Amino acid sequence: MVAPKKWSSKMILLGIGASVLLAGCSSNGSEKPQNVTNGSGSTGELKPYEIVMMFPFNNQPKELQVVTEEINRITKEKMNATVKLVPISFGTWAQQTTVMLAGNEKIDLMYSSVRGSFNNTVALGHFIPLDELIAKYGQNAKKALDEQNPQILNATKVNGKIYGLPNIKDLASDYGVTMRKDLVEKYKIDINSIKTLDDLDAIFKMIKDNEPGVTPTVKYGSTIIDSYVGSLIDPLGNQFGVLPIHGNELKVVNWFETKEYENLLKTVRRWYLAGYIAKDAATDTETKYNLVKAGRGFSWLSSMKPGIEQQETRSTGKEMVSVRLSPPITTTDKITGSSWSIVRSSENPERAMMLLDLLYTNKDLQNLFSWGVEGKHYVKKGDVIDFPEGVNASNSGYNLQQGYMFGNQFLSYIWNGDDPQLWDKMSKFNKSAVISRAIGFSFNAEPVKTEIAAANNVINQFRVALETGMLDPESKLPEFNKQLKAAGLDKIIAEKQKQLDEWAKSNK
Repeated sequence: MVAPKKWSSKMILLGIGASVLLAGCSSNGSEKPQNVTNGSGSTGELKPYEIVMMFPFNNQPKELQVVTEEINRITKEKMNATVKLVPISFGTWAQQTTVMLAGNEKIDLMYSSVRGSFNNTVALGHFIPLDELIAKYGQNAKKALDEQNPQILNATKVNGKIYGLPNIKDLASDYGVTMRKDLVEKYKIDINSIKTLDDLDAIFKMIKDNEPGVTPTVKYGSTIIDSYVGSLIDPLGNQFGVLPIHGNELKVVNWFETKEYENLLKTVRRWYLAGYIAKDAATDTETKYNLVKAGRGFSWLSSMKPGIEQQETRSTGKEMVSVRLSPPITTTDKITGSSWSIVRSSENPERAMMLLDLLYTNKDLQNLFSWGVEGKHYVKKGDVIDFPEGVNASNSGYNLQQGYMFGNQFLSYIWNGDDPQLWDKMSKFNKSAVISRAIGFSFNAEPVKTEIAAANNVINQFRVALETGMLDPESKLPEFNKQLKAAGLDKIIAEKQKQLDEWAKSNK
């Protein structure tokens, strides 16, 4: 097998412009939708149709209707359709979408990438294949994606068929540490000298000894290293059998038995015993942002991208600085982590695909989705945009802040405070990414779902405690692996290897 390759020079960044929208005007529901017979887009050939578009949100904007009216002005002109946006909170997304899909409710477009839901929802038969629809009505979207890299669409294939259109956004991640800049400057920390995790010990000691009440490093998600491990592996859909990123073979291994994982646990355990990690880190539910905002946290390990410092500064209210410890890396999960699918209950999949196509090409539509209405929700200031006078994040009627969700971010304006050259830098970032040798591989967990359920129970018992330093890996890591094997981990790995071998043969 060849070594990991780089993104082709055609790979321009990915980044999706946008933040989202919402609730739409209704079309003439009494008229039966007419299937499109050609891709000319002439509204004279198309009967009115309402496209139901479902997506998750963190904070629902108050002025969804105002933005929707402008969105529909464009979609009526382009394709004689209106858009009804159905926002569902992240907290209730899984439950509500499960009920709606099972009930065969009328849904045309669904954001299909929440918490690993893409493959599961495809397996349940809720999405339709998109190959023919893309060929007829999604040519512009395909061209935009292919200009980034022709491998992108392969990542959303299941059994040889495309089931999702990925958003053009950052499709790679690098990894490292993000720290409070005020404390970095206060203690004259030379960030250029940080090359490995071991270099952080002296810095963490300085913070612990001189900043009472400030924890040197906090959890990024559920553990200290849950995101950082992406610098070393392609999880192949889950971490029960992974592919090492920096190798030359398509050999699935038990991540929890590797030397790399053991070394990470030893590092975390060392930090825990030294007091660099909070003693209650395993059970504390406070977010990293709130901990730093409250002056109780200094740093975290995480995945990154260009512009991450500005993003994390906005999230914490404190200026942050990041140090990269790995090159950019791209895996299938990174691409399928933000995509759109057409639901089987759609009454007009053709029109749904036409709307998706517009999101990759129409700058006005893209910026409505991203930022709202110009003059009301944002104003242009030179090469960037900002809130209008008297408007801020707390009182804006449209401040969704989910710019990774909708279409082609390269069409969206740059927000004030972000680098005006952000998209150019993101392009170079993605071009330089190491690509997993298994890009496009999708694991079907159905044959080993019983074993996966049992292995997840073991994960829930051990992983957080190990990865926050609470448990000693010397004694507990062997026990962890013993119980994983008893749960059927070897069978899961064998099944994943079998599927990966079959995939490799058909993708030579």
